[in-house]
Amino acid sequence: MKNKIAIQMDNIKTIDYDFDSSFVIGLEGQKRNYELFYYHPNDIFIDSGVVKAKGFFLELMDQKVNYFRFLSEKIEVKLEEFKFIFLRQDPPFNMHYITSTYLLDCLPKSTTVINNPTAVRNAAEKILPYKFKEFMPPTLISQRVEEIKIFFNRHKDIITKPLYGNGGEGIHRSKNEHIEGINIDREYLEMPIMAQKYIPEISEGDRRIIFFDGNYVGSVARIPSEGSIKANFHAGGSAKKTGLVFRDQQIIETLGSELKKLDLFFVGIDIIGDYLTEINVTSPTGIKQINKLNNVKLEQVFWDRLEAKYKIV
Repeated sequence: MKNKIAIQMDNIKTIDYDFDSSFVIGLEGQKRNYELFYYHPNDIFIDSGVVKAKGFFLELMDQKVNYFRFLSEKIEVKLEEFKFIFLRQDPPFNMHYITSTYLLDCLPKSTTVINNPTAVRNAAEKILPYKFKEFMPPTLISQRVEEIKIFFNRHKDIITKPLYGNGGEGIHRSKNEHIEGINIDREYLEMPIMAQKYIPEISEGDRRIIFFDGNYVGSVARIPSEGSIKANFHAGGSAKKTGLVFRDQQIIETLGSELKKLDLFFVGIDIIGDYLTEINVTSPTGIKQINKLNNVKLEQVFWDRLEAKYKIV
């Protein structure tokens, strides 16, 4: 068991090599003599009380083209035979997503899931910040457009985004003297929406801050492209070196111990100016950019702390 890990993630053939943190974590695990098994979230199932998945043993290569190769045909495995399973698929947070966390919860304690699936299920990434609401900008979550209009009329300049989206999808700024100025994609009108007061410091980017086991390990500023409000790397944001600024240190000190208590080992939080906007617990990015800008190897820190925590010799 000690030498096998599984990664539950989206289609490996379409990952963004330049930004994908799952890849560097897997590559470092491979260097430490772990066998790697990959499966898609649709391929996890439970049969007579045994949690199984269908996927591939594979080898990773640190190159942009041909960065992996399968070492097996698609095969069925018992996930209890793996020491670590990395829960790394992107949201949306829907019933398929939730079901996979329930199935992972059925594994014996001898198999560790990073991050803890119960904690992930209970930690909706745009709602968890309310646990630390002293650091949040004025924020509304509602399925009713009428409530969003009231919020817009109060603040005049707001950001709206789907509550369970990711990667910058469906994010819009609404700035108008009239409530008709609210900009929400039609496809999201029947879904919960988050609205936040616009933070002008977004022009300086937002900061992705990474925690391993409740400890701060690095940060990177994500700068929107000209004319955009979206700083996400997947939405065209660029990486810039940053230190801890504004209230970063205070936020880190407050969140760190709580994230550890929640058994959320790998977390990326987003801060704009003085304000905490999201806590990403499923598939945060940023490791590659922090490595490049600071000449570090966070994936080594990740594995050192993971193996120490679970006493892997």
